[in-house]
Amino acid sequence: LEVGTGSGYQTAVLAELAREIFSIERIPELAELAQARLAELGYQNVRIKLGDGTLGWEEFAPYDAIMVTASGPEIPEPFISQLAEGGRLVLPVGDRGSQNMYRVRKQRGELVKDYLGPFRFVELVGEHGFKD
Repeated sequence: LEVGTGSGYQTAVLAELAREIFSIERIPELAELAQARLAELGYQNVRIKLGDGTLGWEEFAPYDAIMVTASGPEIPEPFISQLAEGGRLVLPVGDRGSQNMYRVRKQRGELVKDYLGPFRFVELVGEHGFKD
C-alpha cells in the first residue's frame, strides 16, 4: 500500500518491485494524472484510489508493506490494523516542522519500531492525520 500517489513516479518504481500496488491519493487531479500516466506506460499491476489515505484501503488488506509519503502526528491506527503479520510500515511521524522516519514491523502481533533518522515531509491530511 502506498499512501500519497502524487505524480505516480514512486508508484511506478514500486510496481517494478512488487506483484501488485495499491495507492491512495487525496487530490483528484494528481490521482487522475498518475492513473493516466501509469496506464500509458503499461502498468497493469497498479490500482489508484481517490480518498483519505489515513484510512488505508481496508478492502485489500492486509498488506505486506505500507509506505507513507507524508507525515502525521502519530501512526494512524488503520495502518497498524491493515499491516500483515511480518509486514513493514515506513512513515515519517512528528509535528508540522520536523519528523522522524520509522520502519515499523509487526511481529507476533507486536509493533517493533526502528528509528531511521530526522526528515521533513509534507503533512498527512485526513481523519488520522493533521486537519486541513
